[in-house]
Amino acid sequence: MASVPLVPAEVGRAVIDPKSYGAWDPLLDQFDDLRRAAPVARIVAPNDEHEPFWLISGFDAAMKVSKDNATFLNNPKSAVFTLRVGDMLARSITGGSPHLVESLVAMDAPKHPKLRRLTQEWFMPKNLSRLDAEIRKIANEAIDRMLAAGDGREGEGDFMSLVAAPYPLHVVMQILGVPPEDEAKMLFLTQQMFGGQDEDMNKSGLKDLPPEQISAIVAGAVAEFERYFASLAAERRNNPGEDVATVIANAMIDGEPMSDRDTAGYYIIVASAGHDTTSASSSGAALALARDPDLFARAKADRSLLPGIVEEAIRWTTPVQHFMRTAAADVELAGQQIAKDDWLMINYVAANHDPAQFPNPRAFEATRPANRHLAFGAGSHQCLGLHLARLEMRILLDVLLDRVESLELAGEPRRVNSTFVGGFKQLPLRWKAA
Repeated sequence: MASVPLVPAEVGRAVIDPKSYGAWDPLLDQFDDLRRAAPVARIVAPNDEHEPFWLISGFDAAMKVSKDNATFLNNPKSAVFTLRVGDMLARSITGGSPHLVESLVAMDAPKHPKLRRLTQEWFMPKNLSRLDAEIRKIANEAIDRMLAAGDGREGEGDFMSLVAAPYPLHVVMQILGVPPEDEAKMLFLTQQMFGGQDEDMNKSGLKDLPPEQISAIVAGAVAEFERYFASLAAERRNNPGEDVATVIANAMIDGEPMSDRDTAGYYIIVASAGHDTTSASSSGAALALARDPDLFARAKADRSLLPGIVEEAIRWTTPVQHFMRTAAADVELAGQQIAKDDWLMINYVAANHDPAQFPNPRAFEATRPANRHLAFGAGSHQCLGLHLARLEMRILLDVLLDRVESLELAGEPRRVNSTFVGGFKQLPLRWKAA
């Protein structure tokens, strides 16, 4: 029997270190080395701080696992990487479940498709097209805010805080039915939940928090989300509207009302994942345009380039950096024997930078052919909001190109230190208005 390829201890630590994703390029170098040696390899913690797992760094293997939702399950173990201390905390809070949030990403069939169908039509292109004018209005307001940070003609500021963070947040909150005065709270809680490992995002201001404290910050954000959405659900049951909040609050599954925990999880996944990921990809697109004046000029003159720019920005940034799966049976994957109950990490950052699928993967290529990336996942768990994300980004870039004559970097971009949802936390840009 062939020996199991083990990831070197220092590389195994880097794969689960939030700072590695903040640094980015050195981690991509390590993924390149790993992928060449074995696109599926085993990570074992020398100190047993986490359960052993298989790291999937090759595109083909990642796609296979993503599409085989019968063999590779989301629910038995945490669908997001966690240390043993985080797993214990989640189970103590939930009464035994490894999932702090009982959302779509933590479900398998037959439950998953039943809940997904509740809002699937809402997020299809035919329905979203009616929101085009409202989204464009919100995009113009975001660029108004950016231009107001200068003297009206030219200026300088952080694109993340001025545009990329508030713009998709406002869009999703409008769809969900959260009032504008609560948007700052939603952003704060999302950053605590997804950015608990980064001192700038969790608002602690403290570096290198111990794992148990990070887990407590995330758990606190989840609890606050649950309290907020329990109140919103009660209000929408009494006063139904035309928004997604009403659909979720009044949902029936197999003839019964959806449980409180499932209802809260549904709200949380739409409210948080629906904007943080689009924020990251939008800033990636803006960074690419700022770094490449020729691309900016070409896109300004020819808006047919926008879909390609959007798709490449999503791949190049890869906001959702991984998900975990649990093997339901013994199976072979890329020549490795995976045992039933083994834990696996689909690392989307690594898969989306596999040169076998994406030649010159670190380059931003707006006209990259057949850009079949995995940033939205694949299979039955493919991102519910992918059409909305693409629409938001296309409209924002269209408005930006209409109203800005030039764009350039005004400092070094800074990435979020996070193993799960990444992207940029600061993107200093300089602009001239059109």
